[in-house]
Amino acid sequence: MTLSTETPPQRVRLSRSQATALITPEQIAASPLARYRTLVDDWDAFAAALGRPLPPCIWANPTRISVAELADLLAEQGLDAQPVPGLPAALRLPEETKAGRNWWYCAGLAHAQEEVSQLPAMLMDLAPGQRVLDLCAAPGGKTAQIAFALGNRGTLVANDIAHARIKALQGNLDRLGVVNVTTTCSDGANWPSASGQFDRILVDAPCSSEGTLRRTPSLLPRLDPDSGLRLGPRQRALLRKAVQRCRPGGRILYSTCTFAPEENELVVADILAEHPGMLRLVPAAVPGFVAMPGVTHWNGRELPPELAHCLRIWPHHRDTGGFFMAILEKDAGCPAEPTPEPAHLDDTDSVEWLAGLNDKYGLSGDYWTGYRANRQTRRGLHLMAADHAPPAVPLAESSGLFFHRTNVRPPKPSTGGALLFGRDITRFGVSLNTQQRDRYLRRETFDPTPEQRAATPTGQIILSYRGHVLGVGVLHRSGVIESLFPSRWSGCAA
Repeated sequence: MTLSTETPPQRVRLSRSQATALITPEQIAASPLARYRTLVDDWDAFAAALGRPLPPCIWANPTRISVAELADLLAEQGLDAQPVPGLPAALRLPEETKAGRNWWYCAGLAHAQEEVSQLPAMLMDLAPGQRVLDLCAAPGGKTAQIAFALGNRGTLVANDIAHARIKALQGNLDRLGVVNVTTTCSDGANWPSASGQFDRILVDAPCSSEGTLRRTPSLLPRLDPDSGLRLGPRQRALLRKAVQRCRPGGRILYSTCTFAPEENELVVADILAEHPGMLRLVPAAVPGFVAMPGVTHWNGRELPPELAHCLRIWPHHRDTGGFFMAILEKDAGCPAEPTPEPAHLDDTDSVEWLAGLNDKYGLSGDYWTGYRANRQTRRGLHLMAADHAPPAVPLAESSGLFFHRTNVRPPKPSTGGALLFGRDITRFGVSLNTQQRDRYLRRETFDPTPEQRAATPTGQIILSYRGHVLGVGVLHRSGVIESLFPSRWSGCAA
């Protein structure tokens, strides 16, 4: 890479209407991004790409639908979904598509996540049985990908420092049916040693987010060429803690969505220097993705040549956002720590409640064999993978999926719980038509068809559309169906 000697430009000033419009090449040239001219292979193409809207992208939930089935379903809806080279589970959607406002999104068949953000889970070399930590996890797309790469079994800890973001994270995990994750709200830079070591750690570090400009054009006037001075110490602290908590022979993936070398290669270089002989950079590559190697010279500083093993995604190469990734492997000869004792969870009354669900919905007696139900709150039961072993510290926000509310009469499966087991029920299920589906998602009361009414006893029911569960409702004696779709999900209404 060529040494950059340009003086960083001043912040560009935009009006509110300009900030929400598409970005022009002239605005890019007048912004702090101009300091990357010597790093980009085609400046004009780079500036033009930042001025185009980011194509929406989704990935298929492997526990509920195949990519081909999802593409067929979208085609019937009139959406021309295109496969994404290098991302076998992903589909690129037409520009105007709002994925979160579609029934298939509500049903947890897919998750919306831009293409470059789907790469970390692919590069972590994940396998069932590994103990994994996602240190900066919200809003949860990468967490869910990791969970499914582990087979929705074992132990994945998803942490975030902000409690409000944990709620969004848990909501996504519930909708997708993830049962092998414990969420925690803690400062990742001070992650406790008592949690033990992990085979894989993801540090998707907070950053200046320059690579997200196509999705958030209003960010342009707030870009600061000195962001690395402000964010760098935090990023180093997170990566330093990940090195401490990584098992010998394990791997850490450090990623950001910014172009700034001060937040990318310089952070990695400093951590390598702090741990001589302990870490090595693993060459990063994604077949099907055009990418650039990491920077080895920047602003008068010569960086270790192995930083070329890092991966830079520039927006103009694949019509994506911008992204950076580095894979660090910890030497297998480093001292190992014993696996800590897992947290104690109360499962004393779970058998009775599970038997009640079996009787109500006609599930087999051994249906819950691969799960572990336990009580974490007075509201009801959580469900986790049978081999999930959350650490005792830090204190968990939630372990597994809140799936059955027992403090109401009659007890009620949560929407996430219904999405998980509803496809296997043999009683108290109703398949909706398109009009009923939309009214259900809008939380309206509606009439069943005569056939539905004749085939279904009154009471609590689980509703589906085209074989895919939507959630819970009540068939009243008066003959109407009441939607119990959660209000916080009601933006999914068609």
